[in-house]
Amino acid sequence: MTEFVTLESAIGKHLRDGYCAAFEGFTHLIPHAAAHEAIRQGRKDLTLVRMTPDVIYDQMIGMGLARKLVFSFAGNPGVGLLRRLRDAVEQQWPHAIEIEEHSHAAMANAYEAGAAGLPCAVFRGYIGAELKRVNPSIKAVTCPFTGEELAAVPAIKPDVGIIHAQKANRRGDVLVEGIVGAQKEVVLASQRAVVTVEEVVETFDDVHPNACILPNWVVDAVAVVPGGAHPSYVHGYYKRDNGAYLAWDPIAADRDLFLKWMEDHVLNATAEDFAERVGSLRA
Repeated sequence: MTEFVTLESAIGKHLRDGYCAAFEGFTHLIPHAAAHEAIRQGRKDLTLVRMTPDVIYDQMIGMGLARKLVFSFAGNPGVGLLRRLRDAVEQQWPHAIEIEEHSHAAMANAYEAGAAGLPCAVFRGYIGAELKRVNPSIKAVTCPFTGEELAAVPAIKPDVGIIHAQKANRRGDVLVEGIVGAQKEVVLASQRAVVTVEEVVETFDDVHPNACILPNWVVDAVAVVPGGAHPSYVHGYYKRDNGAYLAWDPIAADRDLFLKWMEDHVLNATAEDFAERVGSLRA
């Protein structure tokens, strides 16, 4: 059954050093508060998985949490590079990391395979692409029915999947509205799942037909963290903080400035600070 706990407790119990962890969100509902808690707790040697790692993975990599990154597209959306990721790859600062790059299609299919309990994902893709020359995880298989050559990649089965959502009810069911991305598949593929939410409600009223409800039996822990996706947005709650993404580029470009920012805004901050950050952005 789902436990309702503090964010500190949820991360402390369910995220361990050396884990494969997916902090998933696709432009929307990115679990920044949960990742900041992982940084505060000093997690290390993580394999970080995500379809579109952006600012939050830049921060985690820069603070030395990551051993490996499994991803498709990495960047500060609408701005440019992930400078801490680049520094780790090119200059091994704060230490070297391994990278495994995929297409969006491969990542989405790999999550679905993990959710279905399959060992790999098979799909049309990578035909004529160069990426498989540098990624030995991309294989070719032959369809036994048609003889067609298809791509295959290992299923993604994280030790823990961590997402942000709008609401949980008191049973522990979780409501995700708006752009869902791969959050559902991550929760189903992971050995354990942690969800931060904007609020807890008695019932889900006026739910949009395209919404996603994750049942309580696939969610291990829920932590209430209003504003917990900032600077990304939460449909129905607050807007994307474009200024924060623009400001991140010069901060991340300088190691000392980066470390000072992390000390002020992460290491010496709390989950409760997120509510203040989205005050002027609320819908």
